[in-house]
Amino acid sequence: MITHNPVAELSAFLPVFAMQAYLIAMGILVVGGTLLDVLHKKSAQYFFEAGKTSKANAQRQVGVGEKISIAVKTAVVDVLTSGEFCNPRRRIAHLLTMYGFILFLIATVILVFIYPTPDTLAPAYWPVLWHLGALMVCVGGYWFWFAIRVDVAAEGYPWYRLVRADLFILSLLATTTFALIWSFLQWSGSGAATTLFFVLFIVASTVLFGSVLWSKFAHMFFKPAAAFQRRVSEAEGSRDNLPPPAEAPKQFGLGISRELPRHY
Repeated sequence: MITHNPVAELSAFLPVFAMQAYLIAMGILVVGGTLLDVLHKKSAQYFFEAGKTSKANAQRQVGVGEKISIAVKTAVVDVLTSGEFCNPRRRIAHLLTMYGFILFLIATVILVFIYPTPDTLAPAYWPVLWHLGALMVCVGGYWFWFAIRVDVAAEGYPWYRLVRADLFILSLLATTTFALIWSFLQWSGSGAATTLFFVLFIVASTVLFGSVLWSKFAHMFFKPAAAFQRRVSEAEGSRDNLPPPAEAPKQFGLGISRELPRHY
């Protein structure tokens, strides 16, 4: 089943241009939603003002070469390996979800725009990457949702408690879960059930890409910029007025230890 190309079989019922138009529309929604998010939350203004403040408090100038080195370090540590997560379980879950989503998204674009029909036979690794990416999202996302979330793991709230910030992870999990079920049913020839889960897949993905303004989707674009600015500020020596990082757990009387939150 993992080598099955669901897009090629779908082309017998849905015109290729419709599939391609849908992906283009989702891309426009992401770009538009991100721009609206920048305007609504004034993110660009925040970064500009924070940069001015950092330069005003700088104790040394950071050259172009050093900024390039900081950018590379930010990309490797903060983006590619999610170094901001101190909790190893949360980091692994985040990396599984992030790289799974990237694989799933790239494979979807390749299958829809390059190998959309049985005549344009796709190399076996593209359907494999499509299924593997969706599975990685499910493993990392469900692990995070049921066991690692701060309000579940540290604060004792039930896993089914929902807030608006959960819209991104829930719509992402729904998209990849319904995609896998749809592909399996299509491969096994289940008829009406296949159509049902394809519709659910499309609805979930539309919510995922169409809710950028209200979800944490745009957060993934701002985090690298914030991490880079933080590292530049540290190199300039302009962060000395910030409070120190949280200390390690300390022992108090009667052998009682004060622990940091489990997500630390």
